[in-house]
Amino acid sequence: MNHHDHPEVPLAGHDLPASGAWVFGDPAGNRQFVDVTVNRPFTLEGGGTLGAVTMAYETWGTLDADASNAVLVCHALTGDSHAAGKVGPGHRTPGWWDDIIGPGRGIDTDHWFVVCINVLGGCQGSTGPSSIDPEAGTRYASRFGVVTVRDVVRAQRSVADHLGIDVWASVVGGSMGGMTALEWAVMFPDRVRSLATLSSCAASSALQIAWSAVQRRAIAFDPAWAGGDYYDASDGAGPHRGLGLAREMAQITYRTGDVFGSRFDRAAVDPMDNGLSMWQRFDVEGYLDHHGTKLVRRFDANSYLVLTKAMDLHDVARGRGGMAAALARVQARCLVAAVDSDTLYPPIQQRQLADGLIAGGARVDHVVINSSHGHDGFLLEPEQVGAALTALLEEVGNDD
Repeated sequence: MNHHDHPEVPLAGHDLPASGAWVFGDPAGNRQFVDVTVNRPFTLEGGGTLGAVTMAYETWGTLDADASNAVLVCHALTGDSHAAGKVGPGHRTPGWWDDIIGPGRGIDTDHWFVVCINVLGGCQGSTGPSSIDPEAGTRYASRFGVVTVRDVVRAQRSVADHLGIDVWASVVGGSMGGMTALEWAVMFPDRVRSLATLSSCAASSALQIAWSAVQRRAIAFDPAWAGGDYYDASDGAGPHRGLGLAREMAQITYRTGDVFGSRFDRAAVDPMDNGLSMWQRFDVEGYLDHHGTKLVRRFDANSYLVLTKAMDLHDVARGRGGMAAALARVQARCLVAAVDSDTLYPPIQQRQLADGLIAGGARVDHVVINSSHGHDGFLLEPEQVGAALTALLEEVGNDD
């Protein structure tokens, strides 16, 4: 590699798709679908409508005759409905919470009926920017509107209605999923018996918004993003560099310096003992490139923009007379969990959320997960997370 070489990061390769979105015609895997706009269009909180909205979801376990054992699991930013299960046709990655959901696990599917729904604005079966706009006959692309977490919850409510679930025994989620779970309990307090929010918050902080903003700009500054209208691009000609770079930035915030130091230290991918050049990479750079490439193959750049903006807009106090009034709406039994090494959603946010719920009259358990993994600890500490969820669900079950 000489001094004039350009970086092959993020994401060199002509086989990377313009979009990693799932589209109808691809293998459905375990997805099921609900049309939530049978009688009228879906109106977005921030303005505009969607003429047709389909939600993709998966289930595990068996719903009781009285539908009293249903648990909604809400995914994080780049998750999808495949919360548990193996890689297979239609599912490019294993279930993102496979160690938590299943027989005898933290959310025991021998007892609980578990539902996970790909969010509105996503790209793995639910309506999002990569979906076909029925009015135009082409993908929504740059015409897709701004989505809020409250829009996500209203779309999920239609899935609950379709399944005959009037009240969730629990609504559970981490990070963006925690925002969704909290909004469920605020918007529809009579439909949520218990709530578990992990590594999340009641309102996004300035630092969280800052990280999301630069990630969105990484995508928008990629010329191949083409203002959001890139779906006809051939492999290797889409906005994979921008999306990959956004994921690499995010990955840094999801982990900790201790994890990076112990795993990579100063080891190098490219030899540095025979002259130096600008783009020789350390091991940690190779790790980031790997994660960027993985995401490009299964995600969509426009969905990344839509969902990070939804997270930035998250504030349960908005339009409700302040935070105290909003949290006082919650009637659910609550679990608020923090990861002690999380610098993106630091434990102080979960402590403040727990205190606010308690002040509003809710019963709250505040749990701190001990982990070196940082924000991703809610995904990577199944024993501690599973034990906390089991305790909450056992209490809910004993109340039956």
